Amino acid sequence: MINSVLKTVFGTRNSRELKRMGKVVRQVNALAEATAALDDTALAAKSVEFRQRLADGESIDKVLPEAFAVVRE
Repeated sequence: MINSVLKTVFGTRNSRELKRMGKVVRQVNALAEATAALDDTALAAKSVEFRQRLADGESIDKVLPEAFAVVRE
């Protein structure tokens, strides 16, 4: 009984995870046009840029959508 109430209020773990990942997917899709315009050299340079940004303390959550968009290209 309690479990069904909790699932109704908060959703299942899977539905919460899908909702969270949906935000990342929308961010990646928004970057598709910009990354499609990059040539191979610029795409390779993005890898170095991502490593530097992470080393400088930027959170993985900020870098992840852009990295996924670049990898998708």
